[in-house]
Amino acid sequence: MDERSFFDEGELVGVLTTQPLDRLLDYKAPEGGCFLGAFVEVPLGPRKVLGVVWGAGKGDYDRSKIRPMNRVLDAAPMREEMMLFLRRAADYTLTPMTAMLRLATRAPGLSDPPSMRKVYRMGSGAPDRETAARTKVLAVLSDYGGLSFTLKELSDMAGVTSSVVKGLVKQGAVREEDAPRDTPYPMLEPALPSKELTADQAAGVAALKQAVASGTYGTTLLKGVTGSGKTEVYLEAVAECLKQGRQALVLLPEIALTAEFLTRVEARFGAKPAEWHSGVTMTERRRAWKMVGQGGAQLVVGARSALFLPYQDLGLVVVDEEHDTSYKQEDGVLYNARDMAVLRASICGAHVVLASATPSLESWANAEAGKYTKLELTSRFGEAVMPDMRALDMRLENLPGTRWISPTLQREVQARVEKGEQSLLFINRRGYAPVTICRACGHQIGCDNCDARMVEHRFLKRLMCHQCGETKPMPEACPSCGVEGKLAPVGPGVERLAEETKELFPDARVAVLSSDLFGSARALKEQIEVIAAGEADIIVGTQLVAKGHNFPLLTLVGVIDADLGLQGSDLRAAERTFQLMRQVAGRAGRAEKKGTALLQTYQPEHPVIRAILSGDEEGFWQAEARERQHVGVPPYGRMAGIVLSSPNVQEVFDLGGAMAREIKPLHAIGAQVFGPAAAPIARIRGRHRVRLLVKADKTAPLQSALQKWVAQFKIPGNVRLSIDIDPQSFY
Repeated sequence: MDERSFFDEGELVGVLTTQPLDRLLDYKAPEGGCFLGAFVEVPLGPRKVLGVVWGAGKGDYDRSKIRPMNRVLDAAPMREEMMLFLRRAADYTLTPMTAMLRLATRAPGLSDPPSMRKVYRMGSGAPDRETAARTKVLAVLSDYGGLSFTLKELSDMAGVTSSVVKGLVKQGAVREEDAPRDTPYPMLEPALPSKELTADQAAGVAALKQAVASGTYGTTLLKGVTGSGKTEVYLEAVAECLKQGRQALVLLPEIALTAEFLTRVEARFGAKPAEWHSGVTMTERRRAWKMVGQGGAQLVVGARSALFLPYQDLGLVVVDEEHDTSYKQEDGVLYNARDMAVLRASICGAHVVLASATPSLESWANAEAGKYTKLELTSRFGEAVMPDMRALDMRLENLPGTRWISPTLQREVQARVEKGEQSLLFINRRGYAPVTICRACGHQIGCDNCDARMVEHRFLKRLMCHQCGETKPMPEACPSCGVEGKLAPVGPGVERLAEETKELFPDARVAVLSSDLFGSARALKEQIEVIAAGEADIIVGTQLVAKGHNFPLLTLVGVIDADLGLQGSDLRAAERTFQLMRQVAGRAGRAEKKGTALLQTYQPEHPVIRAILSGDEEGFWQAEARERQHVGVPPYGRMAGIVLSSPNVQEVFDLGGAMAREIKPLHAIGAQVFGPAAAPIARIRGRHRVRLLVKADKTAPLQSALQKWVAQFKIPGNVRLSIDIDPQSFY
């Protein structure tokens, strides 16, 4: 063992803490010594804080004042490859190491000593009588099949008092057990039989198995049309990884997709994996973190932050729907999980699978350049075939000004209702209407804390700001002129579309799928299951419906406003519109009945709309690539967004102006600086926002130049400066 990997009692060690300090802190190793990477509790002033032994101490401080650690925690030490990953991720994103450590320790109770606790799970008995409260408890246990809960978690999730749970324990309907706080997950069995594969799928599986078995780093772009069975292919790569005795991670872009995916994992491997996302209990988060580090979790299914769990031996990372924008973390540590997955895998010798029907241009370009291996699935699984796609030219439709569903689309939906098939009406806008205007004075109701218009949510009877989350009741009178009865909605949202749908099809069963309308992941899962079972004739939905759901009876998709994403100056507008439209259209005809997708558009001749309809994906990517290459933007150039924010608007403009004048470090690498300019949404949560944009050559050392540039300025105390490497949004 390297002598630097262990520190004897009393030796000075450098500890990285989770506190916002810009350096390691020296402490004395405790009785029994400690390993490099050990998770420790150390004193900081009057507090006890979490830290990691990062190396030898500097000793540049009065030794008599250096305090000993409190204790080493009962957790597997952080592996050197994880330490390297955090350092390199911090260097790339220009994030302080303390913030990276916080991201890697986001589990409650890590400082708690090992102990037993009472847990509750489904029992074998039945209650002597059913009550609403008891039914809620049993429903929670059923929904989370096999998971255990603390008394508080179970009663809180069911919305009942703890006495209801205790009563069910006495009757045997709920089991109370003493259990260690953290237990290994059930073993997964990779040798169980898989589903029958098509020739396309079998070829993809063979290639991925060989890549995983090699035990070396590599990235594969798994591109397949919607419904082609990409999931079955990469689950066989997971099976190969488990056979090798290594751990696997599958990242999903939405919690809503988790329930269906876990069912498929259980069917394939005989047990459920570890979960890591905001929908699981704090108890399960702590268990997952501990077991991943100890090797007691073979497979993790999670959101983007699951990349920062302390894997003992990570052999495979799958990024499903890799193009999805939700993989970009937009606050706190600004990172893209797709890129971080590749970084982490390159350090620990794992394989990465980037799966998508419509890959990001970045991944497409890497595959074209030979950096990634490319596997394609060109046909749908079983009897399903790709839907017919065509545009509805809205300039030719006789549509009243208050309606959004064209006569042609209405007739098509009605025909499906009469045949007992399902239709999906898609609009990428939450709420009832994006703007509420007073017809007396012209005032548009805005957020008090942001420069954003408030969106009416009629189902909730409230106005909501989609930037800061602020809500307020829908007023009777105009807040500006005080006139009553003159507030009117402008433009469509999913709720308004649902209202129109119910008027046009009074006998149809209409279901609405929008993230705002569900209080929990469980409620959303239930609605999706109801729709999949055929309990709805027409689905009205937002972007949520585009991602991975399988509705066997769905044969028609109607896109209400195909032009919506083409507006604005976002350099990825065309790419995102193309991806979203193709994904939504792919929901149609996933079983034996052929599907149809109709796009309502006022620009049927637009190149993006034409590419969507023709299905010439390669032609679209090549044209988009040429355009980006010509102007030197990602993936053929580098960009960084700088956002300054402060309650004082003059302060941020003054600092932004000063930064734009002193750009020698950026000029030295040939970079251009644009701005300062007010951000498109110039005020969020009461803070005024100014943006600068830096563009550089693909090979330029951008991060080091940015650090030198920013270091020239003293940032006032109430100004926040954030740097976003590879920005995905420009609001």
